[in-house]
Amino acid sequence: MSDADKPIKEGPVQRPILTPPGGEKKVLLHSCCAPCSGEVMEAMTASGIDYTIFFYNPNIHPEREYLLRKDENIRFADKHGIPFVDADYDKDNWFARARGMEWEPERGARCTMCFDMRFERTALYAHENGFPVMTSSLGISRWKDMNQINGSGKRAAGRYDGLSYWEFNWRKGGGSARMIEISKREEFYQQEYCGCVYSLRDTNQHRRNQGREPIVLGKQYYGRSTEPEKD
Repeated sequence: MSDADKPIKEGPVQRPILTPPGGEKKVLLHSCCAPCSGEVMEAMTASGIDYTIFFYNPNIHPEREYLLRKDENIRFADKHGIPFVDADYDKDNWFARARGMEWEPERGARCTMCFDMRFERTALYAHENGFPVMTSSLGISRWKDMNQINGSGKRAAGRYDGLSYWEFNWRKGGGSARMIEISKREEFYQQEYCGCVYSLRDTNQHRRNQGREPIVLGKQYYGRSTEPEKD
């Protein structure tokens, strides 16, 4: 094994050296939130990858929730000196594209549309700003369909010559566990639904069916919560 292939030790954490497609070192990371991107960010930093965060998530609603998630992501990016691109919150465009899919189930057609929309904008920014590789933190969550996410990512990147979507499985090798560990360490805001207003509606209905109170925005934080983390 060459030195370049040896795992990186970060205190108690031992990470493999990550290599983006084509051996590239410049990556545009679409981030959905701080809890999901924390492990992805630390993993890429440990491998010496030059990356920039692209925050484009017009699905998140209401706006207070959107700002809570974005501000946590900015806080963590600033802490590590990572460039952060704050893209438009064009929620009206998102709602227009979601029309007719309001009652689609989680992981259904509405989610595919949502991933497509976010990745299309990510790919455009990557193309216009010289990023040969794009990827996303979305797939680290066990609540997401990784094939659905990767399909959207590849379709978006395929629009532009010289742009690749990195399909790395961020859950493997303890990634999912480290995601929770980092979230607790940083006391990230813990969102309790995927993001869109329809997810909020359905999650609250599920909670009512279980005799639980509806979600209160801005209440739950990793490391402070009285309820178990479920990400």
